[in-house]
Amino acid sequence: MYRKVDDRIVSILEEITDGQVVRDEDLMEPYSHDECALSEIWRLPEVVVKPTNAGQVLEVLKLAYEEEVPVTPRGGGTGLCGGCVPVHGGIVLSLENMNKILDIDTSNFVTVVEPGVTLMQLAPEARKEGLFFSPRPGDESASFGGIVATNAGGSRALGYGTTRDCTMALEVALPPPYGEIVHLGSRTVKNSSGYSLLHLMVGSEGTLGIVTKQIMRLDPLPVVTNTLIVPYGNLHDAIATVPDVLKRGFRPTALEFVQQDVVTVAEKKRERKSKFSGGQAYLMIEIDAGSEEELERTAEGIADVCEEHNCVDVFLASGKEQEEVWDFRGKLYEAIKEYT
Repeated sequence: MYRKVDDRIVSILEEITDGQVVRDEDLMEPYSHDECALSEIWRLPEVVVKPTNAGQVLEVLKLAYEEEVPVTPRGGGTGLCGGCVPVHGGIVLSLENMNKILDIDTSNFVTVVEPGVTLMQLAPEARKEGLFFSPRPGDESASFGGIVATNAGGSRALGYGTTRDCTMALEVALPPPYGEIVHLGSRTVKNSSGYSLLHLMVGSEGTLGIVTKQIMRLDPLPVVTNTLIVPYGNLHDAIATVPDVLKRGFRPTALEFVQQDVVTVAEKKRERKSKFSGGQAYLMIEIDAGSEEELERTAEGIADVCEEHNCVDVFLASGKEQEEVWDFRGKLYEAIKEYT
């Protein structure tokens, strides 16, 4: 059985975090849930702490261990699975105040970030250097602590891999009885020494330790990129297209499937039409290339495969239109979550 958080424990937490403690129930309400619509799994924490460095995180974990109080780490709260919900009450350890971009290394294509840094915070800074972080979980307010903790994949996983593939190194606060800060991995791509504890930590949902710093791989921005929107008359033809696209040697950076029922609900919720029309099922196929000519050849080749599988049409989106397409895709859950 866990113990309750009393005033004495709160006082110690205030001392550890320089007063970054929340106890007011109204202010703690946002920390009782993530983006999941299932309100029956929401739980109010007994206290929220907001450390600003790894040392404070470690001290909170040590105190919680000594007092037998549960700790639930929290990133941006954009998940859909309740992973950051404090189901046992206790302490919510929010990493939102650890939000600095510490480095963007343009020679080694990596960035060093604290766990509270969000995708929308890093993206413009990386873009200035001609780089980008390839995983696209779907919510730009997702933070890197949560992205690593859940091994977020997103739509570009096909072309660039998941977060695990993009994680070079981590600084992690391990709870007692270990009770120390450890460093896993390195900035180098080729690193085959020892057990892969780094990749054990990625996707562990905060159960093994709390990430306090990350070194993440960045990729060069593609020279040109387009998205094909391909409507089909039925689900079977759309799904059957995918393996044939890959068998022909094409390597899209993203390949997603959307059904018309979902599109209809989303359009109604947003009160405007999308680029999806003419089908019962759709493929969204993102491609990039080093030149317009290469991009055109790839688009034509993929379109030929789609036509072999009875697609209704093939629409090409680029520039601002392409951004709108993926923005629509990223917000589909917002439209349908009341039905889930």
